[in-house]
Amino acid sequence: MFNDQSITTAGRSQGVLATNKVIRNTYLLLSVTLLFSAVTAGISVVMNFPPMGLLITLGGYFGLLFLTTKFSNSSLGLVFIFALTGFMGLTLGPLINAYLGLPNGGQIVATAMGGTALIFLGLSAYAITTRKDFSFMGGFLMVGVLVAFLAGVASFLFSMPGLSLAVSAMFVLLMSGLILYQTSEIVRGGETNYILATITLFVSIYNLFTSLLQLLAAFSGDE
Repeated sequence: MFNDQSITTAGRSQGVLATNKVIRNTYLLLSVTLLFSAVTAGISVVMNFPPMGLLITLGGYFGLLFLTTKFSNSSLGLVFIFALTGFMGLTLGPLINAYLGLPNGGQIVATAMGGTALIFLGLSAYAITTRKDFSFMGGFLMVGVLVAFLAGVASFLFSMPGLSLAVSAMFVLLMSGLILYQTSEIVRGGETNYILATITLFVSIYNLFTSLLQLLAAFSGDE
């Protein structure tokens, strides 16, 4: 007969295997969606698509985000996450074109990409190797993202460059925190749905990249 210790050990082993599976699936799906989004962004850049406008962008984003979340436990969730990340890539194209049109635009875009990759990989590695619990950040991040989002909308509607830069700086910090939080949730078993984990990390990377773009352009004197 199995004793309590063997049952506990078996349970822990199953938990570790399940966590490793979520980690593997999350980063595999994240890699593929990032590649797909890069392709759609590249098409948007080459075709010189115009900006979609605030209402279409927000409507498409939140609508597809809702559908991805709603069907995250089914195969439809995969369909909608690709629709969402592809759509976000299309909206990113006009922004990249705008920065490429600056005197130092190519360097700004490349630096923002490199900075985003370094921040994401560094924070993810830290959360995975240390296995620290960052769940305490959840409430703060939720409120912070909401405040930053509303401030960003206000800066756009009322053309306030100073507020826009402040929002970008806030998003760099908030998205960095969100990467730590979400990775910690995956590692510690708090997040078991790899589709939801992927979309959180994808949105963090997207916002981190666009925020770094604006800050780098401003600090270089090109914006």
